[in-house]
This record gives sequence, C-alpha cells and structure tokens, in this order.
Amino acid sequence: MVLTIAMPKGRIFEEALELLRTAGYTLPPEFAESRKLIIEVPEEKMRFILAKPMDVVTYVEHGVADLGIAGKDVMLEEERDVYELLDLKISKCHLAVAGLPHGQVHHIAPRVATKYPNIASSYFREQGEQVEIIRLNGSIELAPLIGLADRIVDIVSTGRTLKENGLVEFEKIADVTSRLIVNPVSYRMKDVQINQMVERLSVVIPDE
Repeated sequence: MVLTIAMPKGRIFEEALELLRTAGYTLPPEFAESRKLIIEVPEEKMRFILAKPMDVVTYVEHGVADLGIAGKDVMLEEERDVYELLDLKISKCHLAVAGLPHGQVHHIAPRVATKYPNIASSYFREQGEQVEIIRLNGSIELAPLIGLADRIVDIVSTGRTLKENGLVEFEKIADVTSRLIVNPVSYRMKDVQINQMVERLSVVIPDE
C-alpha cells in the first residue's frame, strides 16, 4: 500500500525532507526543486502532495492524504479531526503578540491583526481582554504601521522581521514546531507502515 503524505512548501518542507533522508528514506535529489504538486516515489511506496501549510491538515482530515507534516500553529488554529503522532522538532518558532513600542492602544476594544483568529481570540479571552480581531493572510507586520491594528499575533522565528519594521514582541503565546499527523482511518488501515515511519523518524529527531 502506498502512503500519501501532505507536505507544506517552504522551510518546513526542506527540513522534513532532510529528516526523512536521515531516517533512511530514498528520495530523489531533485525532489526539492520540483514544481510538481504530486510527487510519486514508487521505490518507497510513497506519494507526496505539496500544499500550503494551512491546507495540509484539511487534506489529512478528509483522507486524501494518510499523513501530513504541519506546524503546531496550524494544529491550534484549525482544530481538525486528526491524530498528532510525533513532534518532529523542526522549524522551531513561536506565536507572539507584537506591535509598535509606543503605539496608542484603543482602550475599549484593541484591534488585533492576525492570520490566526482562533488562537488570538482564545488567548485574549484567557487574559480577560476584549479585542476586535482583524483577519489578514499576509504581511501582518504592516497592520500597526498603517493604523489598521494596535497589535498583531503572528509567528516569530528570529525576530528580524519585527525589528526591521520597528515592532517589538510583547507576549509569547506558544512554542511552535512541526508535527507528524495522521488521518484516523488511515491509522487503522495502514498501521504497520505508519508505525514503521514513526519508529524510523523517532530515532533521528533532533535533540532540544
């Protein structure tokens, strides 16, 4: 049986490829340069679907992919019906609240721009703070600079993008790494293959 794995493009994809190769999987050298959205690796009985990070969990939940590699940020935001099998400890970053260091904040309902509306809403509710969430899909750092929002909730890796745009981090919400996730039905039907992959990856996961 072929295992279908949904992978996000970009940094997570490159680090996940390296991890799979370290675990002994033979993947074509031109794999990372391919523009194909579906890549077959018949010698390993694997098929890869390349997707946007937010779409990986959707593909796994609906069973078009048996497995997926998704950031914990996506898992927290989407709350899909999938199992989380393994913390791969790659693509480390964190979710944070940021904004202009001396920016004026609306006291009644501060506006928060983010592509993580569920995470942001839950976080500020836990803080006992009422905010207005503004959903954006990209360039979140722009929102405070043009007066669209008082604060942002976004992924922070090195902090360089914040610094270059004159923003500072106020609060850390959660640490984020990439996780191996599985469709519940696939886990029952292909348990031997999936557990073998978990065992092989477990050995090569980088230390903290």
